[in-house]
Amino acid sequence: MSDLEAPLRPKRKKVWVDYFVQFRWILVIFVVLPISCTLYFLTYLGDVKSAMKSYKKRQHEHDENVKKVVKRLKDRNPSKDGLVCTARKPWIAVGMRNVDYKRARHFEVDLSEFRNILDIDKERMIAKVEPLVNMGQISRASVPLNVAPAVVAELDDLTVGGLINGYGIEGSSHIYGLFSDTVVAYEIVLADGQVVRATKDNEYKDLFYAIPWSQGTLGLLVSAEIKLISIKEYMKLTYKPVVGNLQELGQAYADSFAPRDGDQDNPEKVPDFVEGMIYTATEGVFMTGRYASKEEAKKKGNVINNVGWWFKPWFYQHAAKALKKGEFTEYIPTREYYHRHTRSLYWEGKLILPFGDQFWFRFLMGWLMPPKVSLLKATQGEAIRNYYHEMHVIQDMLVPLYKVGDGLEWVHREMEVYPIWLCPHRLYKLPYKTMVYPEPGFEHHRRQGDTHYAQMFTDIGVYYSPGPVLRGEVFDGSDAVRKMEQWLIENHSYQPQYAVSELNEKSFWRMFDGELYEKCRRRYKAVGTFMSVYYKSKKGRKTEKEVQEAEQAHLEPAYADVDQPMD
Repeated sequence: MSDLEAPLRPKRKKVWVDYFVQFRWILVIFVVLPISCTLYFLTYLGDVKSAMKSYKKRQHEHDENVKKVVKRLKDRNPSKDGLVCTARKPWIAVGMRNVDYKRARHFEVDLSEFRNILDIDKERMIAKVEPLVNMGQISRASVPLNVAPAVVAELDDLTVGGLINGYGIEGSSHIYGLFSDTVVAYEIVLADGQVVRATKDNEYKDLFYAIPWSQGTLGLLVSAEIKLISIKEYMKLTYKPVVGNLQELGQAYADSFAPRDGDQDNPEKVPDFVEGMIYTATEGVFMTGRYASKEEAKKKGNVINNVGWWFKPWFYQHAAKALKKGEFTEYIPTREYYHRHTRSLYWEGKLILPFGDQFWFRFLMGWLMPPKVSLLKATQGEAIRNYYHEMHVIQDMLVPLYKVGDGLEWVHREMEVYPIWLCPHRLYKLPYKTMVYPEPGFEHHRRQGDTHYAQMFTDIGVYYSPGPVLRGEVFDGSDAVRKMEQWLIENHSYQPQYAVSELNEKSFWRMFDGELYEKCRRRYKAVGTFMSVYYKSKKGRKTEKEVQEAEQAHLEPAYADVDQPMD
């Protein structure tokens, strides 16, 4: 049994919003799902149409669209027009953070045409794509060629631009790092309309390292070249159940992919994919996967599970079967494995549609799933949105691997959210000290999972209604997030910027390092053109006056003292 106990809280009186949320499934079934399905189909037809064009034609259209962006930026009058932002509607973004920065006066630049795969080069093992290409689109084009991006984020709708400028992770990140670590070149339109190609070894190398986590506040990303890897048709996946307290679960998770002898780069000891799910304070299932050929998967006695079929159990519920039946292994088609959490939006689908996981619903209407997150947000309204901010948690805590047990205990004590998602990722020691960076001197400790060039971190994904809310008790979501952010700062950990944040500016720059970012802001004339990353991430409404005053103050940065740059 766990040696932790969540605190008891008084009962909370229900208000009208509680009942609206409880019966929101009616709106989802009769409005959101049909529209979502139609949009998915239309998007698919657009992808097919784009794929039929020649490389030369796609590249020509891309170049013409870039010229339009350049012209738009050059037409801007800095003394009269507002700060630059994209014309994308606020509710379209997948993240839960309020995109209230667009309430300030702004100068829109339309990037809606940048949604094409420009090239998949199997010789160079590079995919050149535009920023609105999503994960479903790129895996649909690449997997039949037996190649794929080194990191393919689970949800279909996540875009290349969002994963680069924000945060992208997958079960292969313990080998390849975050999605942005797999990019070999960025094509950026700077504030003055100049188009540059930034790589890690050209004259724009500082910009190359500053782009990730910058939220599009250094320039406009118009294409990226992404590293591809060779893959096989199936994923051989092993499910291993573990019972114990949260510290023991954290250690078992580390043992599933990080050899205790430190041989972290040995492919014989390290699986291709890793994922963990903590179902209660005493139970978890850890999954490890290796690519497998069609011939191996179809050998007599092997079990093939097409988890992507609409009527199949949601993946997290299927994995939980290991808690009763014990360890087992099966083969999953690779592309279906990549997007295993799409149909159920991890386990958020259970809150959106309480009966969505039932066989009758999956069989009759499962083909309509999932609802588009953008449509869910568009149909929320201010009261519903505020309710979710207070009564719901969608956060990722990026913590050093050796602190996972501590992080799990903190979540249990302060939020009591289950299931919890665990996914490891490397945080590299780079030539520049970027916004997120390993603990200084990590390479000397030789901790489990670390190498001399990267520290192993873990994403503790906390997505669901907290236990107190489910029991009808008082819960202060804003206070819980503030406590979480303080814990992260104290433990050299990070919070992705897609999430709702309560950080003030000084605390924001205690969590993230702003030195390189601010230098690039000045060098590439982003100050006065693009909103700073803090104000873009900040919770609440932003007025034009507030943002402009903050821009002027950048000559004396507000971020707190942080560790000295690495050698």
